[in-house]
Order: sequence, then structure tokens, then C-alpha cells
Amino acid sequence: MDWLDNLVEEGWLKTERIIKAFEEVHREDFLPENKKSLAKLNRALPIGYGQTISQPLVVAFMLEKLDPQEGDKILDIGSGSGWTTALLSHIVGEKGRVIGIEIISELKDFGEKNTSEYNFVDKGITKFVCKDGRKGFEEEAPYDKILASASADKLPPAWKDQVKIGGKIITPIKHSIFVFTKLKQGFEKEEHPGFSFVPLVDN
Repeated sequence: MDWLDNLVEEGWLKTERIIKAFEEVHREDFLPENKKSLAKLNRALPIGYGQTISQPLVVAFMLEKLDPQEGDKILDIGSGSGWTTALLSHIVGEKGRVIGIEIISELKDFGEKNTSEYNFVDKGITKFVCKDGRKGFEEEAPYDKILASASADKLPPAWKDQVKIGGKIITPIKHSIFVFTKLKQGFEKEEHPGFSFVPLVDN
């Protein structure tokens, strides 16, 4: 895993529990058969239906900003082939909960199948739903953290409502990754420009 060593050496990955998840949840297990040989490339790769599995550097950056903890409940929006959902599930452990939302039913099934290979679904850590990610998933709210892997034009109101006070939302908006922290009064935000994502899919 050349890119994993590089991400650690270059400081993109620095938190032990996140590094361990990257070591034990293998990217190739979340790619279509004809793309598995490309898993070691540090770039986004197509997974079908106009969607991609994100570049490892970008996933590392977003997870470090998200700071997932053991026992957290996390909403993973645009779960795609399930890689980020599985990484998060590894980190939160059996006391945690990760909900993966994917609007494209074939990808929701693909992600669920891939993540099931790691027994996260069987253990009740992970649940996948086929819904419009912009609306979040009210049934399991509130969340400690929300991660989105597709770009929106602005922060959807449902996400604001469904994250706990003190919780974080990491999401691409246009060509920046934003970190929103929910305060008692409004949100604190930081912007990291220079990224590219597929857009959130409309109904």
C-alpha cells in the first residue's frame, strides 16, 4: 500500500486509530472487479453510475478533520461503494453506529455487500439506507458527526438539525472542504479550498 505509507510520512494521516482503519479495511475490497488492480493508486476511481471512490489523500484529510471516536454515531452521506463507511465503522467499534446513505440503489447494495465482508453489518455497527442524502436520516438522529463525500452548493438544513451540539459536519461545498462545528448558537466553520468532488445526486 504505497499511498498509505506516503500519507503517513507526509502528515496527512497522523491519528493512530485512523491509520489502523486504513491498514485493516482494504480499498480494493470496495472496487468493481475490473478496477481492483488500481486500488493502490492515490486517485479517485470510477465505481459505476457516474460515481467514484474518493482519492485516499482526500479521505485521510476528511477523516482527520472529522476526528471520529470509539462509540460515536456517524452519518456517512454518499456512501458509494462503502469504503468510508467501513473505515468509520472500524473506528467507532461495537459501541458505535454508522449510517451509510446512498441515493443510487445499486451502489447502496454494492456498498452494503462490501462492508458486510468485514462483519460490521452483522454486528449491528453499520446500516445502509437508500435515500436522498440532502435530507439526512432523521430516524437515527442526532449524530455526533456527519461526513459527506459529494459536493453540495450549500449546507443542507437537515444536516444542521441532525448533528449534536459540539458535533462536526465535514462536507465539500463547491470546490472546498468545509468543517462545521455546531455551537449552541449557530455554527463555526473553516474552509479548505482546492478539492474536487462529484455532486450530490438529485432525486
